[in-house]
Amino acid sequence: MRTWFITGGTPGGFGLVYAGAALAQGDQVAVTARRPSELQEWAEPYGDRVLVLQLDVTDSDQVRAAVKTAEERFGGIDVLVNSAGRGWYGSIEGAPDETIRRTFDLNLFAVVEVIRAVLPGMRARGDGWIVNMSSVAGLVGAQGFGYYAAAKFAIEGLTETLRQEVEPFGVRVLAVEPGAFRTSAFSYFQNEPVNETVDAYVPMVEAVKAAFVDANGKQAGDPVRGVQAVVSAMNAPVPPHRIVLGNSGYDVVVAMHENALAELHANEKLSRSADFCACRHSGVDALS
Repeated sequence: MRTWFITGGTPGGFGLVYAGAALAQGDQVAVTARRPSELQEWAEPYGDRVLVLQLDVTDSDQVRAAVKTAEERFGGIDVLVNSAGRGWYGSIEGAPDETIRRTFDLNLFAVVEVIRAVLPGMRARGDGWIVNMSSVAGLVGAQGFGYYAAAKFAIEGLTETLRQEVEPFGVRVLAVEPGAFRTSAFSYFQNEPVNETVDAYVPMVEAVKAAFVDANGKQAGDPVRGVQAVVSAMNAPVPPHRIVLGNSGYDVVVAMHENALAELHANEKLSRSADFCACRHSGVDALS
């Protein structure tokens, strides 16, 4: 029986779907939420196998306390799923400073805090899984959603490096990159006003908001099937380093990589010209 620690247990989100999948295979779960009362009815049938914890992941003291409580209750954490997160729309130039900081606090710095709280126990046991919920937006920029994309790009870099650093301790790391999934994430945008400080971008930002609102409830991505794919990846003989979820997301990411590779090859001569000249003649640098 493994113990999962899952952030972002908001009803309708990926967090509770991960919890359900873990419980279905006989594991036990500590699931966190800012409003734990919303999870009481969901948790009741599972009895002692579920621990619901109040947690604002942007509060480092709360993070440490929640991890400690879960470890004391279950004896350790085997799987960490960093699922908490969301974005706010706005242009790069005109998004309010508060929105920018909130985006990075929730989607990047909170992830760092949870990882650093959980890792000592995993290293001590020589085993563990860390699953970081990134996004297709962490690989392909999203107009009007640039700071969310920037935070997720940072998660990608953090995950790549973390994987190398913790592999010697038996800890495995997976980046999950969903496209558009039918979760509660889009529902936040319905009643949020456009708060753009540069008028020139207001039409673009309003169009982005309208697209999110219109897509709500119509996304092709199924969270249950998405989590099943993640669990299958974790259980594979050779687990992948990352997994894109959803047809549209997969197509977008493949196209991005193909275009990037073509551009890289097209500019190979320029790239290779940037080193110090390796040519030597009679002890004097040759000019090229």
